[in-house]
Amino acid sequence: MLVLIQRVTAASVEVEGQVVGAIDGGLLALVGMEPGDTDAQIARMADRLLGYRVFDDGEGRMNRSVTDTGGGLLLVSQFTLAADTRSGMRPGFSTAAAPSDAEPGFNRLLAICREKHAGRVESGRFGAHMTVRLVNDGPVTFLLRP
Repeated sequence: MLVLIQRVTAASVEVEGQVVGAIDGGLLALVGMEPGDTDAQIARMADRLLGYRVFDDGEGRMNRSVTDTGGGLLLVSQFTLAADTRSGMRPGFSTAAAPSDAEPGFNRLLAICREKHAGRVESGRFGAHMTVRLVNDGPVTFLLRP
């Protein structure tokens, strides 16, 4: 599992012109599921998403998490994140989990985050063609692995 997080002042995701998820300040998380991702890895990733300290503490240091700030979390499934790009001029997707395996894992991650986070937790629509809009704050972007 790979999760690309971006600290945002606003983010939204649309499907067929309709907003299906939106947050104000917080984290946008693009989630790429890989074959063999386990429930333990998914639970650990939820903890990392909610506890990763990327927000300023008032002294200019990244010492606060989205849980600390009460900010929003927008999860968007993105199988292309797990693509194999090591060679050639076209990505390979054998390194991404099949949709039948990825969707339950993504939904489990979403459920854990909703259960543990008091702030707003939104998502895109798994498998849909989505338009994602964001205002990156910083810019601050990190790639997380479980």
